Amino acid sequence: MKIDQISLHLLRMPLKSHFETSFGRIYTRDCILLEVKSGGLAGWGECVADRDPGYSYETSTTAWHILKDFILPAVIGKDIAAPPAIQEHIAFVRGHPMAKGGVEMALWDIYGQQEGKNLRQLLGGERSRVDVGVSVGLQDSPAELVEKVGSFIQQGYRRIKIKIKPGRDVGDAQAVRSAFPGIRLQVDANSAYTLESAAKVLKPLDELDLLLIEQPLADDDIWDHSRLQPHFKTAICLDESIHSRRHARQAIEMQACRIINIKAGRVGGLGEAKAIHDLCFEHNIPVWCGGMLETGVGRAANLALASLHGFRLPGDISATDRYYAEDVTNERFVLNPDSTITVPDQPGLGISINFSALERTELASYQA
Repeated sequence: MKIDQISLHLLRMPLKSHFETSFGRIYTRDCILLEVKSGGLAGWGECVADRDPGYSYETSTTAWHILKDFILPAVIGKDIAAPPAIQEHIAFVRGHPMAKGGVEMALWDIYGQQEGKNLRQLLGGERSRVDVGVSVGLQDSPAELVEKVGSFIQQGYRRIKIKIKPGRDVGDAQAVRSAFPGIRLQVDANSAYTLESAAKVLKPLDELDLLLIEQPLADDDIWDHSRLQPHFKTAICLDESIHSRRHARQAIEMQACRIINIKAGRVGGLGEAKAIHDLCFEHNIPVWCGGMLETGVGRAANLALASLHGFRLPGDISATDRYYAEDVTNERFVLNPDSTITVPDQPGLGISINFSALERTELASYQA
């Protein structure tokens, strides 16, 4: 496919309620949507970098710069055989996987339309519905957290993830487990602990029958996680540390974790995400699909990715109305009674853009 044109749309999406992690509280979410045109077709992708450099060094501002000044000039007019091949043309840009992943996602959308296949089929996914859970941010008190979790359970979510940080960890998890003894529960630290503090402070989590403890140590660490895992019977899951198949291989060889969270944006695209999935499947390491509060564009891609056979745990994908009163896609993803969401089955990503909603949330645009 020859890339004829690319448009960037910087959006600021109002959240239905605030979302708080160990690195701060947000009330809106920034992202960049990319529209790529090729041979009369238009494909959409989402760069999931947010406004603030909490989860990642990439922000919507840095991604805009990298896309506009480096990636777009390198790919406009190029003929790309298949979506992952775009990486060869932008390999000179070190890092910035979220920017790269957004472009690649749009190419998958076009490729699917050309082939008459949906993204699930293109990636080799097997399930038409995928298990999902909900991620619950820090609340002002354990009592409020329990109330919030209860509301999501009433909506039909069967897996709950709660955010933790020093001072708001074991007590919060104990409160949720006490209130809901049968729920599938996991915690996410977002790199808030040191090796010493995690081994000491988080040890009581082992008694709460958790699915996993996600990224307790530094965002760039694998080695210290390998030293931490033997102290816990609960599985350690790596998220921020895994940016490539190579990192996943190193983590597996070091026995740094027993589970890996795969986010296509974090690893630079759906092609690399599938490569990590395939590696983990070979080594019997369960994976699950993490979320970045995506619009319907990124949410559709996540659902297709999570349909692959190695995704054994529910993803942080959630229904559209978990975060947004109005999304920028005409499609709204809803929670099925069995805590699943249906994977789009139309060619490509299987979504269409609500341009009126896009205009209401757009902060800036650029076309190359």
